Amino acid sequence: MSEVQQLPKRSEVPEKLTWDLTTIYKTDNDFESDFKECAKEVEAVEKLKTDHFDGKTLLSDLKAIEKLERKVEKLYVYSSLKSDADTSNSEYQSMNARCADLASKASSALAWFEPAVLNISEDDLKKMLSEESALVDYTHYFDELFSQKDHILDAEHEKILSSLGNIFDTPSNVYGVMTNSDLKFPVVSDEDGNKVELSNGVYSKLLESTDRSVRKEAFQQLYTVYNQFKNTLASTLSGEVKVHNFRASMRHFSSAKEAALSNNHIDEKVYQQLIDTVNKYLPLLHRYVKLRKKLLSLDEMHMYDLYTPLFGSSPISYNFDEAKEESIKALSILGDDYIDHIKEEFNNRWIDVVENKGKRSGAYSSGVYDTNPYILLNWQDNLDNLFTLVHESGHSMHSYYTTHNQPFQYGDYSIFLAEIASTTNENILTDYLLKNTDDVEVKKYVLNHFLDGFKGTIFRQTQFAEFEDFAHQQEQAGNPLTAKMLSDFYYKLNQRYYGDGVVSDPEIAYEWARIPHFYMNYYVYQYATGFAAAIDLSDGICANDQEAIDKYIGYLKSGSSDYPLNVMKKAGIDMTNADYLENAFKVFEERLNELESLI
Repeated sequence: MSEVQQLPKRSEVPEKLTWDLTTIYKTDNDFESDFKECAKEVEAVEKLKTDHFDGKTLLSDLKAIEKLERKVEKLYVYSSLKSDADTSNSEYQSMNARCADLASKASSALAWFEPAVLNISEDDLKKMLSEESALVDYTHYFDELFSQKDHILDAEHEKILSSLGNIFDTPSNVYGVMTNSDLKFPVVSDEDGNKVELSNGVYSKLLESTDRSVRKEAFQQLYTVYNQFKNTLASTLSGEVKVHNFRASMRHFSSAKEAALSNNHIDEKVYQQLIDTVNKYLPLLHRYVKLRKKLLSLDEMHMYDLYTPLFGSSPISYNFDEAKEESIKALSILGDDYIDHIKEEFNNRWIDVVENKGKRSGAYSSGVYDTNPYILLNWQDNLDNLFTLVHESGHSMHSYYTTHNQPFQYGDYSIFLAEIASTTNENILTDYLLKNTDDVEVKKYVLNHFLDGFKGTIFRQTQFAEFEDFAHQQEQAGNPLTAKMLSDFYYKLNQRYYGDGVVSDPEIAYEWARIPHFYMNYYVYQYATGFAAAIDLSDGICANDQEAIDKYIGYLKSGSSDYPLNVMKKAGIDMTNADYLENAFKVFEERLNELESLI
């Protein structure tokens, strides 16, 4: 009997493949010292509470709040990165929970400030700006704050809402611990007959296997676990949706969707425009699915057949070191300065590379104004992980350029803008790979990868967006979010998206239970809008249009210094109409035609 391959313990991972968090705090003791100081600062800031400002007190309060927020962010990101590296480590779980509690207390202590500022008359604020020149740097902050005036409560109610923040996080926290640590997945076989312990990371790789029996076993075994816990997971999702709807109601929004989009000043028509346009082009997805069925020579196409490469094993594969080199070559079109920062990321352990026991699944870029932008990976040696690396590096470079070109108050960027930087990198990589090979097999594989990426990012994420909106609407209408309701709707939605060219296996009804982004409050649609916008941006960049490249770097530097849609207009894209989406589907069809011509 072959030996079961198990994930390494965190302590067994080579140091060079882990992120270096000593740039945040040298030791955990330094963290504890800062934590104690921060707790005192929370009390001090709360005592600043006032009903009257002049220019000097407004500026000094802003600076005191900024100091506190920067320290809370730094503590929180350190604890969350420590915790995510090993979710089974109770010490770091406790540390992260304490930071969540501290952040909630800080938020509560600051709850008086914005309602107090909103009591300032327009004339008085103009006078303060003229008296204190440093306040001019906060002009957009004040504009944004006053635009939300109808949705900011009085100080007492703001404090109550803020103090409940840690409680509101409970559904998401329970889901995270359960799916990353407590769920036990079975052992399955890989292509070589080796027994491997199933995990979300391993599952993704096995679903790309050219051996159909491997794909089928991984698919069925994974969903056996989620089916077993579907009622519990429906309860956690229901709790999260209730939180979103409650917060929206308290702030006088008509829906959680309006509230979530309002945070980024995104009109709801952008959301609906995405869903309508994608549904308009579902026949393209159906066509691609049928082509996939034909090329794989299948009598029946199943959901577990949607991710395997159409042309067998990849003709190109990368280990992590090779992937770094290829990333630098592909992204060099963005200029020397951009590449210098990519090398800084690669050479200074900003990346946690390999999967280990208890490590959070998936991939992300994280960090705050006073830290490096860190990347979490669960590396597998395949083309998809090369794309993941450049994707997350896009996020990290966005963060780097923002924090090094904007003051703290504008040193972050909206979620709506975030996915554009990452997917632009992906499109640049696709163009680079297609241009730098004469090998027809490689071209076919990369085209297949692009089409699959488009399917997974625009079609699939919009499918998720429809499901998410359905769940929020049902809960708002008073309909309980049971496992049966969620599964029935998801199953029918999946059938509509993929058409009659694929069998909607019964297991797919439970896919909603394994999607962590449903706990992120109307987040997923931005993957789709971001990918579509990235196609427009990358067209100019890949044509080596220096003006387009300069505008793109300008977008990366903008942070939150302007409203997201305005930032994109400066970058050259108006996202209030569907032109950028129409262009994306045009590119999809062109590359689908190109693939068909090659075969």
